[in-house]
Amino acid sequence: MPALLTDNAHEPIVTLLERQLEEVAVLFERQLASDLTAVNALCRHVEQYRGKMLRPTLVLLSGLAASGDPCDGSALGEKHRVIAAVAEMIHMATLVHDDVLDDAEVRRRGATVNHLRGNETAVMLGDYLISNAFHLCSTAGDPAINLALGEVTNTLCEGELVQLHHRHDHSIDEATYLEIISRKTASLIGECCRLGAVLSDARPEVAEALRRFGRALGLAFQIQDDLLDITGDQAEVGKSLGKDLDKGKLTLPLIRHLAVADAHERARTLRLIERRDAAALRARLGACGAVESTRQAAIDHVAHAKDQLALLPESAATRLLGALADAIVTRRY
Repeated sequence: MPALLTDNAHEPIVTLLERQLEEVAVLFERQLASDLTAVNALCRHVEQYRGKMLRPTLVLLSGLAASGDPCDGSALGEKHRVIAAVAEMIHMATLVHDDVLDDAEVRRRGATVNHLRGNETAVMLGDYLISNAFHLCSTAGDPAINLALGEVTNTLCEGELVQLHHRHDHSIDEATYLEIISRKTASLIGECCRLGAVLSDARPEVAEALRRFGRALGLAFQIQDDLLDITGDQAEVGKSLGKDLDKGKLTLPLIRHLAVADAHERARTLRLIERRDAAALRARLGACGAVESTRQAAIDHVAHAKDQLALLPESAATRLLGALADAIVTRRY
């Protein structure tokens, strides 16, 4: 079942996506297979990180949506599945590296690689995922795809570097925060949607509309993720929470609160940040409206994403993209 689409489980297109994603998983596992037992053990462990499968789903679903009905799978080819697997490998590499940067111990309700094997192993495994992603990408035989995904990977790294630069920066503004998440999260999701359409021979304006859809969806996804880091339950979310606060990363709820707080309120909040008092901060952000304001920001980005779908042919795939967008801001994991 494609994650975030459980409410649509009985639709034929979801069954089609399930079959396609199974083939993507085979490509993924085959690419990472090594003749070294230690490497295979690590890859099997990190494969549990394949949770929501959002990026592969968007490659496939965008390929279907760009072609319109009938959404029978005829619009999807091997290149779609290869690029879906590549996108997930790039994403998983960033997760492995993020866990190192955040000292995270839990991911997908299991131990992180860095917690089990140390930072050195985790860093090298992330590098192994990236190198294999571009090795697999080269089999598609299209240098333009390699260039596009290479540019996005550069952008991901730039976003992380800017975020690291602003750690413990209590004056970071909303525009900088949005620039960071646009690069770290939205850029890859947007490119997944665009490439899915391009591989289905979509018109340039349709491919661009899907890129805008994906970027707006990525912004909403990351804002919701950051909100869950403050308000979520670790058992439900399935990964270490409170890491943004631990590492001095201010996200949208705190940024919005501090932007309007008077001097006395700001000083009280900064003391809570310094003490890493997550419970008190959660209560304060809820009481002042910052949590609800942040949730509304995610909803607004979803609305903008769905606006882009008006440029696509009406189809079961387009409707499912809209349903997936709505699910982004109601998820609890």
